[in-house]
Amino acid sequence: MSVPTSFSTRRRALKLLGAAPAFAAASLFQSHSAQAADLASTTLVLGDQAGGTRALVEAAKVLDGAPYAYRWANFQGAAPLFEAQRAGAVDLAPAGDLPVLAAAVGDPTLKIVATRVGSGAQLGILIAPDSTIRSVAQLKGRTVFVSSARGSISQFQLYGALAEAGLSKDDVTVRFILPVDGFAAFASGSIEAWATFDPYYGIAVQRGARILRDGTGINSGLGFITASGASLADTRKRAAIADVLLRLQRAGEWALANPDAYAQIYATLTRSPLDAARTITRRASLKQHFVSDADIAALQKVADSANRDAILPRRIDVRAISETRIAQSATG
Repeated sequence: MSVPTSFSTRRRALKLLGAAPAFAAASLFQSHSAQAADLASTTLVLGDQAGGTRALVEAAKVLDGAPYAYRWANFQGAAPLFEAQRAGAVDLAPAGDLPVLAAAVGDPTLKIVATRVGSGAQLGILIAPDSTIRSVAQLKGRTVFVSSARGSISQFQLYGALAEAGLSKDDVTVRFILPVDGFAAFASGSIEAWATFDPYYGIAVQRGARILRDGTGINSGLGFITASGASLADTRKRAAIADVLLRLQRAGEWALANPDAYAQIYATLTRSPLDAARTITRRASLKQHFVSDADIAALQKVADSANRDAILPRRIDVRAISETRIAQSATG
């Protein structure tokens, strides 16, 4: 009698074990379904600069079918974008390294949640086609207009180029100007030297502007995505943000694999000349990942340098404004 009992017990156990994966899968599906239903009442406001991130997302179609609602808020530069985020009007904001640090000075709740890897060639100092200036050293005593406000990547690039040429920031007069206004003033000839960034930079070059010095070797080439403290404190928004970041990562991978298609769509969505769009998208910050220790260390160097040059009024502890656990909130 003992043998049949033992066999029967083992058979029941095997049935339970066989059912375990299916049960686990069903539970996981129910969990994700419940989370998706929970996110259905959540709306994210996705900040953008000059339509670049939206163009990438729409080209790759990565937000199609997202389990939450979203809308775009477009700005011509980082300064107004971060002002909106500080006011609670934007949940996510993409920007270059120094603007993020400058924003953190006025908003201690801001957190860096992702890193975007690009090229220092995305920005530079432009000279009017008919200008007699041929080197950075010749900027001494001149006025240089900088997009878009104090603490911009263009200000950092300008100061780095001046130091490289043996000049100090006091050797030039710096004037800050919003990119759209700067573009119009440069095109009209009322600005001779302009430090700016893509897409304004790329389009101006396509229209005949001369590059005096780009950001290669000066700027880190890193961009970042930040989230407001209030958004991260909201459990549902935090999950939605983590999901958006994964989708943006996939969008970048798609763009790298389909450069021609991306350039065509970017040109259409941003109304940029196709030749300029090809250049802009080729050097754009497309590789993205959740912020890492290496990113924090690289950005800390920028922060310390900017503090020494008085671009930032105080030292920023980059680790303190970085959220490295956001990936744990991803829906999968």
